[in-house]
Amino acid sequence: MSRRGRIVLSAALCAALALVWARSTAEAPVTPSDPAFVARIELTGPIGPAAAEYVDGAIQRATDDGAKAIVLQLDTPGGLIESMRDIIAHILAAKVPVLGYVAPAGARAASAGTYILYACPIAAMAPATHLGAATPVDLGGGTPMPSPLGNGLPTSSRSTNKTAPGAGSPEDAESNKVLNDAIATIRSLAQMHGRNAAWAEQAVRGAATLTASEAATQHVIDFVAPDTASLLDQADGRAVRMGEQTVTLTLRNLSVRDYPPNWRARFLGIITNPTIAYVLLLAGIYGLILEAFHPGTFFPGVVGGICLLIGLYALQLLPVSYAGLILMALGVALLLAETFVPMAGVLGVGGVIAFVLGSIMLFRTDVPGYTVNLGVIAGIAFSGLVLLGLLLRLVMRARRARAFNGDEHMLTTKGELLQAVTAGGESWARIGGERWRVRSEAALPAGTPVRVVSRQGLLLRVTAAQAGEGESS
Repeated sequence: MSRRGRIVLSAALCAALALVWARSTAEAPVTPSDPAFVARIELTGPIGPAAAEYVDGAIQRATDDGAKAIVLQLDTPGGLIESMRDIIAHILAAKVPVLGYVAPAGARAASAGTYILYACPIAAMAPATHLGAATPVDLGGGTPMPSPLGNGLPTSSRSTNKTAPGAGSPEDAESNKVLNDAIATIRSLAQMHGRNAAWAEQAVRGAATLTASEAATQHVIDFVAPDTASLLDQADGRAVRMGEQTVTLTLRNLSVRDYPPNWRARFLGIITNPTIAYVLLLAGIYGLILEAFHPGTFFPGVVGGICLLIGLYALQLLPVSYAGLILMALGVALLLAETFVPMAGVLGVGGVIAFVLGSIMLFRTDVPGYTVNLGVIAGIAFSGLVLLGLLLRLVMRARRARAFNGDEHMLTTKGELLQAVTAGGESWARIGGERWRVRSEAALPAGTPVRVVSRQGLLLRVTAAQAGEGESS
């Protein structure tokens, strides 16, 4: 594609993106005649930066549109600490009541979801749902989380550390601080809305869980509601605390308006998927490498630069292990070194091993959905091994290749005319696998086997080869 074609294509792509942005951000104007309604925000899947931005933006838009209340429908296994803290802050600062609702049937509000549900002025669950398991989880190794608000869904109950403050190892003391801070946080949320603070502590300390009916019985939630209409009916007339005020809800028979994620939240949701961020990072690195080896092609460099910047932006939003990132960089460097300093595959194999280990270690978290797909890592590692094998084969083939230099060697080389030549004229011949300009004293047709008799710079003098002589290998 020509440079002008690439410019036109880029301009068309920018125009299409601008059109999508304009359509996605356009909102229907709200007039005073609009009927009262309740906004619904569906928070599904792992809680991350995209989820936090979605909840913040949706709460703001619903408030501006005049919603009487907001239903925050939860189905999450947990999430990242900073994102969860942002969501809780938005709920507590909302100007309209937020009704936390774990739905549909089979959904859960585990780990970070339990904190979010406790932060809502009204908490409800659909039948066949559950909540709990809010014990803080380490991001990896022996380093505890740097925050009290939990960070994912643990796979088993975490035992309470009985070591007194200041006793034992520093890790034990820090774990105690994290656990105690988490307990204080969820107890304060429970006390704010008059819920069971003792069970909230048990959910953090012992990873306790409850079904919907059990949660209602133990006053962990306000009630069980099979659907959104029942939720609004049961919440109608209840008094909830909004900051320093007490508000009585009037929600019966109100319509429900959904607030889906906007384009920015969807985009963040895509790029903050660890597998997508991982692929973007690799695409950026290899795009820049291709541009370095083939300068002037532009396309690999432009695409690679964009992918690298987006991948790095996504990584700074995710819990990244810098040891894994350094191992990945070392792996790529060793693979490049193998192309310049062939070491019979030693550097290349070491690079593949370092790359795979770094990819596995890149994201240190137990939150479901926040790990790189092992199939993608295996596929990229296999491709690296295949390319390494091809490179070694080319190197060995080059070492076995016969030397092709010097006039003495040229005089023993034979080839084939590619075009007919007149007596004393010049033409082209394939000699030694290369195209050479040749001159012949006799007229010869195309395809005639020829033999080099002398060389003058880049011009070869040839004559017809004897019968039975062919092109040299």
